[in-house]
Amino acid sequence: MRYYIIAGEASGDLHGSNLIKSLYTNDPEATIRFWGGDAMAKVAGEPVKHIRDLAFMGFVEVIKHLPTILKNISFCKKDIHKFRPDVVILIDYPGFNFRLFKFLKLHSFKTIYYISPQLWAWKQSRVKKVREYVDRLYVIFPFEVEFYQKHGIIAHYFGHPLLDAFTVTKNDVRENTIALLPGSRKQEIAYLLPEMVKMANHFSDYQFVVAGMSIHGQDFYQNLIGNANVKVEFDSTYPLLRKSTAALVTSGTATLETALHFVPQVICYKSNYLSYRIAKWLVKGIEFIGIVNLIAGKKIAEELIQQDVNEMRLKAELSAILTPEKRNLILADYEALVAKLGNSGSSRRVAEDMVGWMRSF
Repeated sequence: MRYYIIAGEASGDLHGSNLIKSLYTNDPEATIRFWGGDAMAKVAGEPVKHIRDLAFMGFVEVIKHLPTILKNISFCKKDIHKFRPDVVILIDYPGFNFRLFKFLKLHSFKTIYYISPQLWAWKQSRVKKVREYVDRLYVIFPFEVEFYQKHGIIAHYFGHPLLDAFTVTKNDVRENTIALLPGSRKQEIAYLLPEMVKMANHFSDYQFVVAGMSIHGQDFYQNLIGNANVKVEFDSTYPLLRKSTAALVTSGTATLETALHFVPQVICYKSNYLSYRIAKWLVKGIEFIGIVNLIAGKKIAEELIQQDVNEMRLKAELSAILTPEKRNLILADYEALVAKLGNSGSSRRVAEDMVGWMRSF
């Protein structure tokens, strides 16, 4: 069968790569064309478009880059039409993927949404679009099944795909290292990293290391780090987490990756002020922004948002999670979190279900 897959961010690239591996296992004759990054490229060749050119953060930034986004959408529609896939698999990335819905329906392309966007947190009105345009939906959090069921949508849950990306263990030997995970997009890195690196002046017994992305280059990170005693390790987030004692982490998938490596963390979120105000207005009915806290149903990692991402608060919260008492409490909560997510093999189970569903037609 012919698959057209669209991922627009780093997390989607990771999960997309594991999905593609499993699709090839279940459908050896599969022909795959995709938008994604280096992880997907390793298993499926050159992407149509690379995520480095696709990831825009915040409402203001999206508006600023709207001509580029619209151009990409137009190109994508033409490319899908030319490729004539048996199915289009959309991975998260709702700002882009939702704009393809009507086109895919109009031209009778079967549409799978893998890794549902967080509609339970904001823009719940978009649920009706999922119901109208998506033929099969896969979610990665157990509570999402009930959410969609309330809206008359069958959502399929086979576990969280992060459990396929590495072996979960709390027994790694820790060094005096504090990991800084400022995000994958240039905009969020520019907002957060300058505040994070200030901690190197307060915790001289620790080596601070940034989880960098080589697609942005050394100069980009060095300009933000300045003279701080902070290193950058490129494209090696998981090895960095395995040796780290604590971490400062941008809100998003990285918070769950950090928890699954059993690293106590402080969650940080900071963006353009106008984008933040719009997001705060749209987000309804949730108590936390951190994925680990949402899954746990309680605050197991402190959340610093906007003006709270400052030197004084970061120092206080980092000091707290470095104490043995707080660390042990967090690690116990992480164990409960892992139990909620289930076992590894999610990508394999999803691919099996996808291929079986496609062959039923």
